[in-house]
Amino acid sequence: MKIAVTSQNKREITGHAGKCRKFWIFDISDGKISNKHLLELPKEESFHESSKQAAHPLDDIQVLITGGMGTGMVQRLEMKGIEGFITSEIAPEQAVTAYLAGTLENLPPHQHGHGHH
Repeated sequence: MKIAVTSQNKREITGHAGKCRKFWIFDISDGKISNKHLLELPKEESFHESSKQAAHPLDDIQVLITGGMGTGMVQRLEMKGIEGFITSEIAPEQAVTAYLAGTLENLPPHQHGHGHH
């Protein structure tokens, strides 16, 4: 299993998953974190800039944890079989550990047309 976490500053979970270009990728084995690496995407491969139908570098993850995303992003992830998870937790590793334990709170997506900035 692979879990991606949005982290534009490489330290904390950041919001606006669609524009994020830096993701911590956590490999999960036996219900625990076995490896972690940083994936940095060029701007044109951010979700916001890339095609919904095209292959994407994050297509092989099962879960995306972020600080915020809209309903369109949630639907885009669902089309690829990826669970979108919105949290108020700011520490990537703690969020993944809580997700694996079933204790991470999943917040509702933003209802927006990009007017929330």
